[in-house]
Amino acid sequence: MGRWEPNARGRLEQAALELYGEYGFDETTVKQITERAGLTERTFFRHFADKREVLFPHTNPLRDLLVDALTEAPATASAIEAVSLALQAASGLFEERGELARQRQAVIAAHAELRERELVKLAALTSALTEALRQRGVPGSAARLAAEAGTAVFKVAFERWVGDPGRQDFSRLVRETFDELRAVTGGG
Repeated sequence: MGRWEPNARGRLEQAALELYGEYGFDETTVKQITERAGLTERTFFRHFADKREVLFPHTNPLRDLLVDALTEAPATASAIEAVSLALQAASGLFEERGELARQRQAVIAAHAELRERELVKLAALTSALTEALRQRGVPGSAARLAAEAGTAVFKVAFERWVGDPGRQDFSRLVRETFDELRAVTGGG
């Protein structure tokens, strides 16, 4: 592919994920990524600070989507209902980028340092949800508890979605996981 072709970032991301899967994260170089994508190293560094940033970009579309959806949830929704609606709103993001999300998760699962970084990312997501709930008027500890529960539901639903060969709908998995949470807490 020529360097002038569109979607350089997407091509770099796809090439990196393929190479991480083939050779492992540590063994893959930026040069290999750019060669596979048909781009230059300079172009890579315009989009990413390093090869980890392919997996953990500075901008977090998931966090932004969840916070926006939480903010837009009906005022009558309880904190946990609002979190559930926000997680269900993320379904489109996963459906759109399904195979990349699965490749990304396989790379992270195979590397201890990346798993640790994923936990940091999830903690930041929980903090963002907590703050959005507080903005909705949910008191501090209740906001934190609803955000933590939402993050736990997200993790379980995402693991199911990644591991499901039938490629279930992410939104349905979120609803089912929230139902299971309600059942184990005696909430019906």
